Amino acid sequence: MSGTVRDQVASPLDAAADQVLAERAADGDLRAFEVLVRRYGPLMRVYATRVLGFNDETDDVVQESFITAWQQLGTLDDGRAVKSWLMRIVSRKSIDRLRARRAHVNIEDTDAPAPESTAPHVVAEVESQTEALARVLADLPEDQRRCWTLRELAEYSYHDIAFELHLPLSTVRGLLARARKTLLREMEDWR
Repeated sequence: MSGTVRDQVASPLDAAADQVLAERAADGDLRAFEVLVRRYGPLMRVYATRVLGFNDETDDVVQESFITAWQQLGTLDDGRAVKSWLMRIVSRKSIDRLRARRAHVNIEDTDAPAPESTAPHVVAEVESQTEALARVLADLPEDQRRCWTLRELAEYSYHDIAFELHLPLSTVRGLLARARKTLLREMEDWR
């Protein structure tokens, strides 16, 4: 026997288009929804981790997002947009979780220790670099920032970004090129 158990029991649904999977899942097909979970779960987890930071809430947010998606699949108008729809759900859930944290955590009472495997000067440098990147991103025009975030953090394709932001594909390419050029220029000291 060669390959993993998953390879041996691969379903024809694994190769199905998002639209087919979304329509079948909206009709109650649990196996179709499972394919969507396997297909987009890792991306959603990366995005939630980026928003929330490394903590134990990430898996909960992704799970809550999939529960919401299962409950609201019937409201999805275009099954081809299931990826961006799922990413919007996980984005909202992540932001809700951040808001809930603020209401209950006093930042002065929190003393997060630096990871033992990383020297303090490295941690400080990474934090400074992240702050610099955040400042540069904040100064970008909104369309450039949104395109860059969807491409680099959420790993959207150019086509998905154009669809999500209701922009022509050529405009998305131009906005991304300008955003990258600005980031390279402004972050030159961090290379």
